[in-house]
Amino acid sequence: MHPSSQTPTSTNTMSWSPASWRSRPIVQAPSYADEAALAAVEARLHRYPPLVFAGEARRLKTRLAAASRGEAFVLQGGACAESFDEFTADIVRDTFRVLLQMAVVLTFAAKVPVVKIGRMAGQYAKPRSSNTETVDGVTLPCYRGDIINGPEFTPEARIPDPARMETGYFQSAGVMNLLRAFAHGGYANLHQVHRWNLGFVERSPLAARYQDLAHRIDETLSFLRACGFDGSASQIDETEFYTSHEALLLPYEQALTRVDSTSGDYYDCSAHFLWIGDRTRQPDGAHVEFLRGVQNPIGIKVGPTTTVADLEKLLEILNPKDEAGRITLISRMGKDKVRDHLPPLLDAVNRTGRTVTWLCDPMHGNTTTTASKIKTRSFDNILGEVLGFFDVFEAIGRRPGGIHLEMTGQDVTECIGGAQCLTEADLGGRYETFCDPRLNAEQSLEMAFLLAQELTGRAGKKE
Repeated sequence: MHPSSQTPTSTNTMSWSPASWRSRPIVQAPSYADEAALAAVEARLHRYPPLVFAGEARRLKTRLAAASRGEAFVLQGGACAESFDEFTADIVRDTFRVLLQMAVVLTFAAKVPVVKIGRMAGQYAKPRSSNTETVDGVTLPCYRGDIINGPEFTPEARIPDPARMETGYFQSAGVMNLLRAFAHGGYANLHQVHRWNLGFVERSPLAARYQDLAHRIDETLSFLRACGFDGSASQIDETEFYTSHEALLLPYEQALTRVDSTSGDYYDCSAHFLWIGDRTRQPDGAHVEFLRGVQNPIGIKVGPTTTVADLEKLLEILNPKDEAGRITLISRMGKDKVRDHLPPLLDAVNRTGRTVTWLCDPMHGNTTTTASKIKTRSFDNILGEVLGFFDVFEAIGRRPGGIHLEMTGQDVTECIGGAQCLTEADLGGRYETFCDPRLNAEQSLEMAFLLAQELTGRAGKKE
């Protein structure tokens, strides 16, 4: 018996239950050999405390609604796929720190609050383009993320193991504990974060380009100090930080779904924000069915193959009441396609009058493979897609909602380019991802400074 013993008091989820996805066609799902072991893990997870709370998810929804109106800017970032082996305080802290640094720069440029969402504390599952992987003539099931199977290329490691869901839960709980402490324990102090940025500017090869922006931020903070904001105020000493992941492994998501005692609605308490991937957005599919019934804010990845008809259908299924902040559309087109493929989808949404928040994911459409078969991404192509995304919105007089980056606080060498001038020859230095290449800490900060200059320049044109 699968866990779903709670009953909601509201009636806005017609014929939906946490288990109704099980009757729908499903893709990107592992096949577990031991159904009894799977059911036992699900039952235990369902008894464990929630990782996030419904009130937090509702607050994020209001922040995303503000971004849909141009009153906030969203920064979503983190690992392509978190690794059980990288469960350390330093790794969590460093990624959190870089996201804070980026947010300070973007806040100053956008002149609106930056909503910070980490691909953290649960991004353990990954969709794959093939069910199998072949190495030296040996074919095995593909690696689907640590919460499902192991990355080692052995028959034993590639067997889906339901016990990994429990490990994922406890590691997510540990990461959440650290993130809450960092966000509210003084580590996020605005003055301190800006001092970190000054250090980055000093050592950057493009220091002169960033000095003016850094100096203006410094002047603003000095003015705040002169006005008596010495860092003890909660607005300066603390920050809001939310977690997110792709809702891919539905047994895990169902097991962590709870009824909120305040509203009587279902919430998936594995993360504040959940998204449907480009490979799992079938309107009649299991992933859409599951997410239509939970009240978290929901993301939908939209790529070059997304049709207007399917997008309109998804918006009707997932947000029939057109609740502001409920739906975030995450555009992942590729640098050379964004200016052609995004406008028809944007126009279609605008014609319906629906309220959505638009983010740019410039990572997934810009992945290439080197001659030595190493996946990488070009910094220039990533930046190029974001600028194309900005151009599309500027053409209709609207402000973009934000960006969605795969990045890390570590000094990895997975994406080429940037001020560090990384080349394909450098990829072997610290290529550590098991899935997709990530911007490293320096490249992430450089991206924030470049986008800040772009946002400032575009705002100046309108004045």
